[in-house]
Amino acid sequence: MSDLSLIARHAGTVLTGQLAVMAFGITDTIVAGRHAEASLAALSVASAIFVSVYVALTGVLQALLPVWSEQRGAHRPEAIGQSLRQGLYLCALASVAGAAVLLSPGPLLGAAGVPPALHAPVERYLAVLATALPLALLFRLFSTLNQALGQPRLVTHIQVLGLVLKVPLSIWLTFGGAGLPALGVEGCAWATLLVQAAMLATALWLARTQALYRPLRLWQRLERPDGRQLRHFARLGVPAGLAILVEVTSFTLMALFIARQGTTAAGAHQIAANLAAVLYMVPLSLAIATSARVSFWRGAGDEARARLAALTGFKAVGLMAIALAALLFIAKDAVVTLYSGHAAVVAVGAPLVAWVALYHLVDAVQCFCIFVLRCYRITIAPLVVYSLLLWGAGLGGGYVLAYHGWGPWPAQPTPAVFWITSAAALAVTALAFVAMLRRCLARADGAAENLNENRR
Repeated sequence: MSDLSLIARHAGTVLTGQLAVMAFGITDTIVAGRHAEASLAALSVASAIFVSVYVALTGVLQALLPVWSEQRGAHRPEAIGQSLRQGLYLCALASVAGAAVLLSPGPLLGAAGVPPALHAPVERYLAVLATALPLALLFRLFSTLNQALGQPRLVTHIQVLGLVLKVPLSIWLTFGGAGLPALGVEGCAWATLLVQAAMLATALWLARTQALYRPLRLWQRLERPDGRQLRHFARLGVPAGLAILVEVTSFTLMALFIARQGTTAAGAHQIAANLAAVLYMVPLSLAIATSARVSFWRGAGDEARARLAALTGFKAVGLMAIALAALLFIAKDAVVTLYSGHAAVVAVGAPLVAWVALYHLVDAVQCFCIFVLRCYRITIAPLVVYSLLLWGAGLGGGYVLAYHGWGPWPAQPTPAVFWITSAAALAVTALAFVAMLRRCLARADGAAENLNENRR
């Protein structure tokens, strides 16, 4: 089977699961929007904080994908199992750090100028998710393992079944019924906790019973922490996690800064942000599938096939990004109406979605490039680029233009300003990453050719 077929099949399976998980957020957004405008605003702020923490920590764990894919390419299944057990220590540290942030959001809410009326519901929501975080991170470790093995099917089945459970739970716990009082937006968080527990329990049962995992010898006694291996994980995972933190916070902190514009602006931004996140799942899935294939060939010692797999994935990402951006732009009014019945939110949200379409084009390119760059152990340079452009030009530039003005441009306190500056910063980021990837692939090809000549 060709690399294109393998990447497409792998990415399609991952995408189905990722969309199911994203539908968790869509469900909560629609449920909160139907419950009350204030509930939607609280969800916008709370989900921005949780997503920043969760995605950054999962980025640390996701960085183990190239390690396990290379071990698979080198036909070392038992090394994957041993490495996974060491990854449990990394997962534990990430859980403690993340829970600490989620349980103490007060300073961040105050610094961002979030209205005091939103503090209490946001804090209650995040307190519940602090309990769900370790369960979610352990499931992410299981998911990354399956992606490295080129077998994401079981994970996708679990995620789809999780969605089937999530939808009725969010509705029931938010609005109440059958003797249970209405919990408001906090009910969405409790639904997430229950679903994450069910998903992890299913994953552990599969890991214990399925033949796929037997060669890995997963269920051995947990070894003592291996300092050398954990340092290697840290060199890969920490810069990758920080880069994702910068990327995501440049996106999610918009919600905190926009919240001071009122519940209508916050609700409209939540819809735009949710759509951008859903679209992001397509290049993310292709990037995961491509990076697994690139690392497999690198582990097998075939740099030419690794380069071909990277180029194949890049073309697929570009074509899909153009198609999805065009569809969203055409259907922007209908999509916003689906999310909210509040006329004011729809009026503000529809123009934002047009900017989301443009944002997605460059977001897809940079997402793909950074995943493939990690296959070649390039993690520091993307972190620097993210910090300068996404935090500085994108988020910082949006804040200045929205609330202070710059030169001849007066202050424009609207959500659109943040989306415009973020899209511009992301475009420059994408160009920088494409240049890095081209140099990286050329260098790897050159090193492989020199090695082959020396062998002759």
